[in-house]
Formats: sequence, C-alpha cells, structure tokens
Amino acid sequence: MNTHARPLGPGRRTLLRGAALGTAVPLLPATASAEGRAPARGRSSAPVSYRWLGTSGWRIDLRQKEQKNRTVLVDPYVTRFDTGLFSGSFDPGTRLRTDEALVREHAGTPEVICVTHTHWDHLNDVPHLARSTGARVIGTETTYHVLRSFGVDAGQISVVKGGEVLDFDGYVIEVASSRHSRGGSYSYFAPGTLHAPPAAAPRTVADLPEGDTLAFKVTPDGAPSALFMGASDFDERSFRGLAPDIAMVAVASSASTHRYVPRLLDALGRPGVLVPVHWDDFERPLSLPPRKDGTGLDDFLAQARAVSPGARYVVPDYRTVYGADLRPRRRRPERARGA
Repeated sequence: MNTHARPLGPGRRTLLRGAALGTAVPLLPATASAEGRAPARGRSSAPVSYRWLGTSGWRIDLRQKEQKNRTVLVDPYVTRFDTGLFSGSFDPGTRLRTDEALVREHAGTPEVICVTHTHWDHLNDVPHLARSTGARVIGTETTYHVLRSFGVDAGQISVVKGGEVLDFDGYVIEVASSRHSRGGSYSYFAPGTLHAPPAAAPRTVADLPEGDTLAFKVTPDGAPSALFMGASDFDERSFRGLAPDIAMVAVASSASTHRYVPRLLDALGRPGVLVPVHWDDFERPLSLPPRKDGTGLDDFLAQARAVSPGARYVVPDYRTVYGADLRPRRRRPERARGA
C-alpha cells in the first residue's frame, strides 16, 4: 500500500529524522519528492499546513497558485460537548449537537472529509459539514448509513474498506484497515456495524456505533506523507508497507493491546516524525489548552523513544499551524477563554 513504492533509504524520511537529531540537514523543498524526483505525473506541488483539531482531528490545507485552496479534514470533532466521560459520570444518553459557528471557524470549507470510525468524538460534526459544504466523505459502510440518515446525499459519500488508493488532484489518500482501541476489559464502547440506514437519525452518543475503524495516509504532491489514526489499535498486516513520513499516532488508553507501540512503529517502518493524538480531554473547549496530566502521553513518548530514538516528536496544540514537515509555522490568535 505504498503509493510511490519508495525505499526507506536516503530521502525525505532521512531528512526529517536528521533535523530531529540536530544535524544541519536542510528540509526538501516542496517541489521535490522523497528521492528528489519531480511530483507524480508532472503536477505542480503546493505548500501544505496542518492544524490539530483535538482528539484525532486534523485540518490539512493545500495552497495552490492557480486554483482555490484545498482543505482535507480528518475526524473533525470541534463542538466538544460534555458527556461526563472525563469526570467519571459518563452518560451514554447525552444528546448529539453541533455548534455550527464553531465548526465553520475551525473546519473551513473542506473538499474531502476522512472519517476513521463513527463514534461521536469523530463523526458528530460531519453530517453538518457534509450538508453545508458539499464535501466528499470517505468512510465505512456504517458511516455511509449514518450520514444518509442525517440527510447527506449518497453521491457525496465514498465507502471504503481498506486497501483503496484514491487519487485527487494534488494529493493521494490511501486507506488502511485498522482497529479500535481496547479498554481495560479488552472491549470498547458501542461496538457494531450498520448495513442499512437506522430507522431514525442518531440522537445520542450511544446511537453511534464504532462501525469498523480505518486509518488514512495523505500524500500531498511533493510533500511528506502523513498517516492519521483514530484509535489506538491497528491491523499490523495492513499497516506494513504504508511507510509514512509523519505518523499521527493515537495514544493508548490501556495496556490491553500487546506491545502496541513497538509493534506499531515497526509495522510503519519507524516514521521520521511522530505526533501523539487522542490523548487530550475532548470535552474541554478548543479555546483552552489541551490538558496533559493523566493522559498516558508521557508513557507513550517514553515507549516510542525507546523504540525509535532517531525520530522527531511533536506534541501538538490547538493554536499552532504546522508546516508540511510538522514544524510550527505560526500561532493562531487566541480566542476568549471558555468561548
């Protein structure tokens, strides 16, 4: 499933790692690919930026000179309402709701939305975004049926299972079969899949099943590739060969998955840049900084550094705009706390 079938020798990944080790290695310009080749099929490349939307959500912006800017979203959940999950009083009957103004502010006008699975902290804001922007949504059959129940046009939804390599003008999206993370009881919330639209659109967080889990590798023309995970387990065989330059890796919530970190990093070929995600309190507004205490983040970083000491580690925050190599580019203006 490696789009460009490129070796893991000298090239973009080596440069990303070299910068992490403090060596004076320049980053490749956006017009060069991993081994110094021109971008695929002669298409012109464009600057790329990343914004973390919290949880496993990302906004990817591709700026192009002669075309309008392009935006790809992964798991864009920004409404962030309280279910009691982080206070120890989880209520599965919590009503779903979307803050449309907040979603518009953070998500922009996407061309494509990738959904790793249909739990509320990944899918909640997608029906509104799909209806209001006309964006194409890529997800599982369950995602398809849930979106149809919310009135999203069937022509906007692309059902995938893993193994697909989708070519858009300016970037490629590879889909990998993945797995949902396991709790201490070796299970997870709201399992199950849908094979037809529900009788009524989901109203509560319990109405949204997991519906199988995917991961997405996005490769903009002439820029490093990035893998996006939505949960902290994976299909080891499906991940081998992906070889992303950058990996947004979900932090494990328990130790139920055997040797999660070393198996994952080995399967991915030890990416040059590692970005831990899904460790923050996703019921806390994006206007507040992410809370790190008690999240398992430090343990993840320690395990990852033991396996891949040459990688560069980026702990993201909500306000920073990152460049194509996941180095900070600028800070976004701070909104009023609690807004």
